[in-house]
Amino acid sequence: MKKLILIGIAGGSGSGKTTLTSELLKEYGKNKIAVIEQDSYYKDLSHLTFEERRTYNYDHPNAIDIALFQFQLSALLKGRNINRPIYDFSNHVRLKNTKIIVPFPVIIVEGVLVLYFQELRQLMVIKIYIDTPEDIRFKRRFNRDIRERGRTAESIRKQYISTVRPMHEEFVEPSKNSADIIILGHNDQGNTIEQVRSKLDPILKNR
Repeated sequence: MKKLILIGIAGGSGSGKTTLTSELLKEYGKNKIAVIEQDSYYKDLSHLTFEERRTYNYDHPNAIDIALFQFQLSALLKGRNINRPIYDFSNHVRLKNTKIIVPFPVIIVEGVLVLYFQELRQLMVIKIYIDTPEDIRFKRRFNRDIRERGRTAESIRKQYISTVRPMHEEFVEPSKNSADIIILGHNDQGNTIEQVRSKLDPILKNR
């Protein structure tokens, strides 16, 4: 079996990680790339009350079930299917049902902290950090949380000030020092794809 390739895509909340992932899926085809989101690996907090879950610091590395995250990525790289967790963002709990992910030649793992964890970095062939100005990131996060996660405007602002921004400064921003490619998130998307292709194509050719 040919060696599978793991690409890490990190950056602040709203930096453009999902957009870049979508563009790479278009570029290389959905039959070649499997996508794993960090947000699927929040720890199961069903033992806490809703209010405790609502105010939990989800932007700290301790919120991530890193043992399961690393185990499942390693399994994928060995050619095994995994049962990826599904997280309910409205109720802040991990659901009982899971999603089967099958290994493809390229596996993308994306999330704000994926370059923070050494356990994950050591599995990656290419490490990408998207560096986007804070005002753009906040606007994108605000719109997403209203549209997709059922949050109120006040709760989004409060969370951003109390946890998202300080955790970004302490854990996320420094992780770009581990990146092989740093992309400016407000630049032309075509140039971004070319940056990634210049690294990925030679690896795919020789795998």
